[in-house]
Amino acid sequence: MTDCVFCKIIAGEIPSRTVYEDDQVVAFWDAHPTAPTHILIVPRKHVPTLNDLEEGDPILCHMAEVAKRIAANLEAARNGYRFFINVGPEGGQVIFHLHAHLMAGNDFGMMIIKSSIAIAILLRKIKKWIFGK
Repeated sequence: MTDCVFCKIIAGEIPSRTVYEDDQVVAFWDAHPTAPTHILIVPRKHVPTLNDLEEGDPILCHMAEVAKRIAANLEAARNGYRFFINVGPEGGQVIFHLHAHLMAGNDFGMMIIKSSIAIAILLRKIKKWIFGK
């Protein structure tokens, strides 16, 4: 995908603060973090959403294993962290390349995430109501 920001990061066209990479995934600090620790774990293969992932694809398991490893290395595993995937526009997905968030550090980040998702959903509903699209 030539216009996918994550594909460009994976290809080295856009700089990132990489924390982990292997032949299947790249993990890097979110450019707009909503918690003290906010890492994105992105498959190298472009898959737009979780719904587009082929049945039986082992990438989710690998992403979870990478998240555990990163959380342990950043000492987030001791106090807890969040590992989640937003799916589709109404699920809060903003960049349409499958990715998981690993977040830790405080509850304030959770408040921002929940508020951001609620606002995005509300704006889409308002747009649909006004424009019928």
